[in-house]
Amino acid sequence: ARLMESGGGRVEPGGSLRISCEASGLAFWRIWMWWVRQAPGQGLEWVAKIDSNDNTREYHDSVKGRFTISRDNSENMLYLQMDNLQPEDTARYFCATSVSGDGRGPGTQVTVSS
Repeated sequence: ARLMESGGGRVEPGGSLRISCEASGLAFWRIWMWWVRQAPGQGLEWVAKIDSNDNTREYHDSVKGRFTISRDNSENMLYLQMDNLQPEDTARYFCATSVSGDGRGPGTQVTVSS
């Protein structure tokens, strides 16, 4: 199984980014998927999760109303639309097959600063 994140970058506070995750070698369409993040010097923190059929989406309180998780099972892709980004969102973002970050890829860096 392989997960590969992309789309990170540097934005100013209030800006937006959309990050992506390409999955291969696993039955992507059958499993829940998570976005987790790790800020410098901190542990992994779950951000959002989505069920296999996109019937359920849940968010950490810190991103609720600002981030949107989605998936395209036909393309084995997972997405995270991040709006109204704040400096505290600065972290490396990973897609994963569990809340503890199992199977995560190398991640993509998101930096929010003015």
